[in-house]
Amino acid sequence: MPSPPLTVFLTVIFLSLLAGAVPAVQCWRPWPNQKPNSTDLIFGGSKKYEGSSEFVNLRYHMGPVLTANITVYPIWYGVWQNSQKRIIREFINSISAVDSKPPSVSGWWKTVQQYTDQTGANISRHVILGEEKNDRFYSHGKSLTRLSIQSVIKSSVTARTKPLPINPKSGVYLLLTSQDVYVQDFCNNVCGFHYFTFPSIVGYTLPYAWVGNSAKLCPGVCAYPFAVPAYIPGLKPVQPPNGDIGVDGMISVIGHEIAELSTNPLVNAWYAGQDPVFPVEIADLCEGIYGTGGGGSYTGQMLNGADGATYNMNGIRRRFLLQWVWNNQLNYCTGPNALDH
Repeated sequence: MPSPPLTVFLTVIFLSLLAGAVPAVQCWRPWPNQKPNSTDLIFGGSKKYEGSSEFVNLRYHMGPVLTANITVYPIWYGVWQNSQKRIIREFINSISAVDSKPPSVSGWWKTVQQYTDQTGANISRHVILGEEKNDRFYSHGKSLTRLSIQSVIKSSVTARTKPLPINPKSGVYLLLTSQDVYVQDFCNNVCGFHYFTFPSIVGYTLPYAWVGNSAKLCPGVCAYPFAVPAYIPGLKPVQPPNGDIGVDGMISVIGHEIAELSTNPLVNAWYAGQDPVFPVEIADLCEGIYGTGGGGSYTGQMLNGADGATYNMNGIRRRFLLQWVWNNQLNYCTGPNALDH
């Protein structure tokens, strides 16, 4: 007698766990050009804005999105300087800082807010910084797999002292690994990913993301354009707005993952493509685009400060370089720093 669908699904998950293969939605870089579901990214001729195409079929698959106030819980894995933590904290706080000078991070978030659930409720405007957890002694080693990442999160929510709150409906658990930590597939076109924890490992289904500091391992891949890959001769890096190549490079990846976790937390909401294991999400569609004219290894038009730093958005007391996201109402990538055509 054929197995019912649920049994088949559980069997697949179990076999995946045995094999150590945890699917995760990845944030990749555009070089070399190797992308799952690449046929979904075939763009037509250039239109008014970057990435516009009638061929992109971003659809809603009826899953939940984060409509309640979103709380980000950072997990600092490894050794972090206080100055590095401040940059990332201020970026997260900037998402809801409506009084920031335009073009602003909060202006960027307005595109994410347009996405809704099946009731018509929008993604929350409020993104707040929640409790934090430090794991400075590398409790699970300096080389993490996708499964051991979930174990790090479990340690953070079950710690004897000051455990992180359990918030499956509006929490985003953000695991940040220091520059001396290697994560499975890191630098191999993967700079970060998001998924949800398995109850069999963590005890709860929690949306989470991992982003690594690439300063030592692969800055030319994951901290571009503050560092450039060796295989693009003659290309010069730009100056990071906060003076830290690794952390400034992380900011765009963190924004990428928070945007996608909000619109696709359980990988059954907003994405393009036929395979939910390798979906193309609202930030994937705009990977590498930071301004008007962006695409491929060209960032597009960015802003230059009097101090020589390059950025495209303002936050609380700081400037950031943050990639654009897909505007599903207009069918192209947008950002608050777009130039009029």
